Amino acid sequence: MLDQLAKYISLLFISAVKFLFGPIMGFTTGLTIVETTVFTVLGMMLTVVTLTYMGTKARVKILTWMNRGKVRRLFTKRNRMIVRVWQGYGMKGVAFLTPILFGPPIGMLIALSFGEKKQRIISYMFLSAVFWGIIMNIIIFYFGEHIEWVRQQY
Repeated sequence: MLDQLAKYISLLFISAVKFLFGPIMGFTTGLTIVETTVFTVLGMMLTVVTLTYMGTKARVKILTWMNRGKVRRLFTKRNRMIVRVWQGYGMKGVAFLTPILFGPPIGMLIALSFGEKKQRIISYMFLSAVFWGIIMNIIIFYFGEHIEWVRQQY
């Protein structure tokens, strides 16, 4: 019982930081595909809701922490790519790419930086988390034995 709870909490927090690691961890620890999908989505939404309602203060602190000791350049390839995604696809594009490309904290920082409404951020991120949670878990659980880097973890 305590072992199962530890697996759930670990999965929740790893998914809150890097979404892709959730399905991999669920597969390697022996959780079911449903348990893994639910806790992966909950992990991402934990980050989304927390950062959405902590707002500007959290964004400033996270950006300060991420850029500690570095000279911050404004025009980088990554920043240009983020602006292109936002200009081309808006919140829908950022939400779609957050689980697979940015990760929940970075995706939230992007959405908050462009001044998107809180309710809209949460709803689009939730839809994206459910979509990618199902897709990634199906891939990992049904093809995991055939993927070398997943098999090494297993």
